[in-house]
Amino acid sequence: MDKGKGAMGSNARRWAVDFSDNSTSPSSRDVPDPPGFSRASIDQDDSTLSRQKKDAESNWKAQKAWEVAQAPFKNLLMMGFMMWMAGSTVHLFSIGITFSALWQPISALQSVGKIFEPYKDSRVELLGPKLLFIALNLGGLALGVWKLNALGLLPTHTSDWVSSLPPAQEVEYSGGGGVLI
Repeated sequence: MDKGKGAMGSNARRWAVDFSDNSTSPSSRDVPDPPGFSRASIDQDDSTLSRQKKDAESNWKAQKAWEVAQAPFKNLLMMGFMMWMAGSTVHLFSIGITFSALWQPISALQSVGKIFEPYKDSRVELLGPKLLFIALNLGGLALGVWKLNALGLLPTHTSDWVSSLPPAQEVEYSGGGGVLI
């Protein structure tokens, strides 16, 4: 065996197949098409195929954008159930669940553009899915604020603001005693 020729040597071409048609038989174009077959479907215009592909892709993107927009609804139901299970007493678990319910919608609202970036297309309208996504996340935020109020962690009563009120002053009037204002 010569150096550099390898194991196949000159016999490598022995297994080559020649696909050129050198026969004198009629070509395949001369054979009639079978019933129901149309060469027009094979020779279809490339622009039609590319347009169909673009339409299919834009339909897929629109469908996925709506799925992404509806995803916060599942999170809303899950968070509502978790907050109900946590109860209305102030303890570490209920506070953690509540702040998680507040943080998730806030972070989702900050990244609306990034979330819908893969579905941007000139043929896909993203305003509806974005508005639904924002509305559902605002609903989640409202659920978290409601839970904060239920836990008594929101300053909604005047007694919550007593420390910031000016001290009461005594006003004297001509009748004798003083009155606190």
